[in-house]
Amino acid sequence: MERKKLYNAYEQHEGYNCFGCASGNEHGLRCEFYEEGEYITCHWMPRPEFQGFFHVLHGGIQATLMDEIACWNVFAKVKSAGVTVELTTKYRATVYSDRGEIFLRSRIVEQSTRLAKMHVELFNADGTLGSEADVVYRIFPENVARQRLGWTGIEAFHPEENE
Repeated sequence: MERKKLYNAYEQHEGYNCFGCASGNEHGLRCEFYEEGEYITCHWMPRPEFQGFFHVLHGGIQATLMDEIACWNVFAKVKSAGVTVELTTKYRATVYSDRGEIFLRSRIVEQSTRLAKMHVELFNADGTLGSEADVVYRIFPENVARQRLGWTGIEAFHPEENE
């Protein structure tokens, strides 16, 4: 299956500082995302400042990671932008902050004109499922997404295809 990097088109906006994906936010998660078939994926290395208990990834950071990848699912698969209206998180097993790279994947399970529902899974470095979430996003029409959320169009997330 082909794995295509999604470029962060928002980085071209002055003042952009997303906690989840801005590469220049020194306090943020700095996630990068890929498109792999029906999934959006992310490999992410936890840093010590994101722990809750000793060597355990904070549950709020887990929820943030899952919300962020769901957003990128909307970008790549719905080809628009939106906002979270619901996030239901289930913590299945301890997620470790000191045992290597965490893997996330998200796919759309239901979509209408105004809503997209994604299922997200977050795995420990050893492949065990640590947490999962069902995330619902309100999708904005492209013109509204451009005006309110700085949406640049899907082409900007795949610049190599436009050369």
